[in-house]
Amino acid sequence: MNVFKYTLALCTALCAFALASTGCRESNHDEGSNGADTAPKAHGDDHDHVDPIRLTPEAIKQHEITIKGAEMQTLRPTFVAPARVAFNAEAVAHVGSTLSGRIVELAVRLGDKVGAGDVLCVIESPQLGQAQSEYLQKIILADAAKATVDLAQNGMSRATRLYEQNRGIALDEVQKREVEFKVAQAQVLSAEATAVAAENTLYVYGMTRAAVESLRASGEVNPRIAIAAPIDGEIVEREVTLGELVSPQREKLMVIANIETLWVLADVTGEHLPGLSLGAKAWINAGSLDIHEHEGHVSYVAPMIDPHTRTVSVRIAVECEDRSLKPGMFVSVRIETSDRSHPSESKIVTVTEAAIQTIDGQHVVFVPADHSDNAFIAKPVTIGETVGGFVPVISGLREGESYVAAGSFVLKAELGKGAAEHHH
Repeated sequence: MNVFKYTLALCTALCAFALASTGCRESNHDEGSNGADTAPKAHGDDHDHVDPIRLTPEAIKQHEITIKGAEMQTLRPTFVAPARVAFNAEAVAHVGSTLSGRIVELAVRLGDKVGAGDVLCVIESPQLGQAQSEYLQKIILADAAKATVDLAQNGMSRATRLYEQNRGIALDEVQKREVEFKVAQAQVLSAEATAVAAENTLYVYGMTRAAVESLRASGEVNPRIAIAAPIDGEIVEREVTLGELVSPQREKLMVIANIETLWVLADVTGEHLPGLSLGAKAWINAGSLDIHEHEGHVSYVAPMIDPHTRTVSVRIAVECEDRSLKPGMFVSVRIETSDRSHPSESKIVTVTEAAIQTIDGQHVVFVPADHSDNAFIAKPVTIGETVGGFVPVISGLREGESYVAAGSFVLKAELGKGAAEHHH
């Protein structure tokens, strides 16, 4: 009898405990389903069983949340090398003066943008004035020599006719007139050559053909000459001031550079050379100096190894319209390389690096839910190593499937807030 009572009491207690546990679970379920739109569920593969995160259209616009389709790409391995930013040497011009003089006008300041042909400064040069005077003199002498030729030719013609008609003149006199004509012709050629040389000097000093023709027509000497920009770009150095004396011996008056297209010079060790090729993509990272990665391409690989550093200089051309990269910066560069051990590289589903978030140790991407533009859920994925800002997705996402390519950190934050509210 005592045993029966004990057994009955034990069964009653177990049933009561089971009912209490079931009631607790149902209470928790009801609490979650009636809470905020943001629920702490991040690992469901079935969209119908995961409560989505909902944002207003204004919030989506404010946080620049961008949706893209997962793409199939071939991701090649990369390596990192130290580098420095430099001007594009093919888009830099050192502006100097070909004559001595004084700066009488200064049209640009440091940092000004200029176009090819724009006036940078005006130089007043006695040397130029002297060269213009000599040119005008040579022109006058050449014209005078032409008049002498005409006279010598007429004299030779008369003498020739007289001799042929009636021997009215001695043969020696005819020959003398011929010599005089040839001498006059030689003098004309010499005077014209001298005038051309004087004209070329003006071109060397920087005068244009139109300016020389104007000088010849007017006969007025103008010792001032404008120095023009040879290329489009920005004034990155200005070494002169108004009224300063300049000369051809001075290396430069100004430096113009196109700073929207730069070179990044990397030092690459020999182990990476076999897979390196011209045109390979590269990504430049300036660390805390610039939070953005800049994409460029390999434009030159030096043909020899530096004997001191045992590295090869590799040049990456990069466009930087926002000017966040500055010549002289030390940066790191990731360069794409081909894997010769796997020549037939296959394509794989990829997403942007910014799309990947980690929740409870699991990599996820956020995808649209409920066929809506403002509802999202976290979808677990298996990923590989990031290459050039893209992440290969081994499983969890299909080609063409929509995902949040930018701004996913906002969704993760909303998910975290929902989890905290649920916990409390």
